[in-house]
Amino acid sequence: MRLNTLAFCTAMGSVLALATPPAMAQAPETPAGREALTVLQEAVAIPTVQGRGQVPVLAAKLKARLLDAGFAEDEVTFVPQGETGYLLARYPGRDRKAPVTAIIAHMDVVEAKPEDWERDPFNPVIEDGYLFGRGSLDNKAGLSIVTATMMKLRREGWVPAHDIVLGFSGDEETQMATTAAMASAIVQEAGKVDLVLNADSGGGTLDEAGQPFVYEVQAGEKTYADYKLTLTDPGGHSSRPGATNAIAAMSAAMEKIWAYKFPVTVSPLTKAYFESSVAAAPAEVAPAMRALIADPTDAKAAATLSARPEYIGLIRTTCVPTMIEGGHAPNALPQSVSANVNCRIFPGTSRAKVQETLAQVIADPEITCAFQDNGTLESIESPLRSDVLKAVEVAVHERAPGLSIVPGMSAGATDSMHFRSKGIPAFGVSAVFMEPKDEFAHGLNERLPLATLDPAVKQWETLLRTLLK
Repeated sequence: MRLNTLAFCTAMGSVLALATPPAMAQAPETPAGREALTVLQEAVAIPTVQGRGQVPVLAAKLKARLLDAGFAEDEVTFVPQGETGYLLARYPGRDRKAPVTAIIAHMDVVEAKPEDWERDPFNPVIEDGYLFGRGSLDNKAGLSIVTATMMKLRREGWVPAHDIVLGFSGDEETQMATTAAMASAIVQEAGKVDLVLNADSGGGTLDEAGQPFVYEVQAGEKTYADYKLTLTDPGGHSSRPGATNAIAAMSAAMEKIWAYKFPVTVSPLTKAYFESSVAAAPAEVAPAMRALIADPTDAKAAATLSARPEYIGLIRTTCVPTMIEGGHAPNALPQSVSANVNCRIFPGTSRAKVQETLAQVIADPEITCAFQDNGTLESIESPLRSDVLKAVEVAVHERAPGLSIVPGMSAGATDSMHFRSKGIPAFGVSAVFMEPKDEFAHGLNERLPLATLDPAVKQWETLLRTLLK
């Protein structure tokens, strides 16, 4: 679930230029970059959507590539789980008994209807410097870049300080059952996992000129939660409307939820983000950041940030109506109506508390509100680790010297939650750099700038060589 960069997506600023703007870029020039593109094209062509049973097909191709690069047969395992599953690959290090580092990504993608797209979503197309296709960004880009990096390192005979375990899940976009099983399997097999690096969050933001503006290390994420609201009524003939109408009442409840603003919250992670990024923030936003750091109850500062969609998720829990269904005939009063409210909950706030708040906001005892369990967990922030941040700095500054590196929190759920829930620190360190206007994860015409592939593989390589030297 790529939509991670929250607070600097539209910020314009300028630091260092890439050699070529993404839209003008040609295909990757390095062998590893070209291999990442080949893996990505192969992955996009396999529709790993829930219900199609294609995750094992992609896993088999990834396993074959890893074996060809020098991984042993007993080091790469696919574990089926229903119609999907997860892939594990162990890269041996010098100290086989030391806690391992896990690198995670996911193989599945959200649904895409060909009739809605300009191009077939499952036929990877290169055009104008981009690769188009479902999953080209979320998360088959990270998956392919990590795979290509590990293949390069294995062929070159690099031996890390301790073992690395690759974990590629198969249902991150839905129930995360494979993620939960994969996290447990890695912990059970390894004995102890000291660190998780996630290719599906964090990353670099470019400004409108295609220049690097900031790099985010994801150290936390909001809790994903859906609540189903239901209202029933005796109904009747539409020519005899009475005092109640289920659709009208539910609509009124949705209006209340839409208008409600949860209290502003500033956590150690978001405070660190504001402090790290305020100097480069847009002029109209920086004063509000400073004011909120000084006083989280500053209503004017909160209003300024809340007015911009790229910042609102950083300062409070958000809940929005996303689906509604009701009625049984065009000439009858509705007997039932249901609605879905999707919430992204600030770390430290429980789902039960949000459910209680929704009921209070609606203030209609006839409407029931029920939490819909989809496999997500309540969020925990990872304490910032100096060794990780230092290695990220080395890798990112090799690519873009002096670039601002900031801690961040994702609005969307990622596989990291299943490791954080076990007390294992997890950090999103995607090596994709792109402009906000190119961010179409989960949307139509999803695409990845080809210019990011060569430096992305190099960034991962430097990160690992630095961290596990």
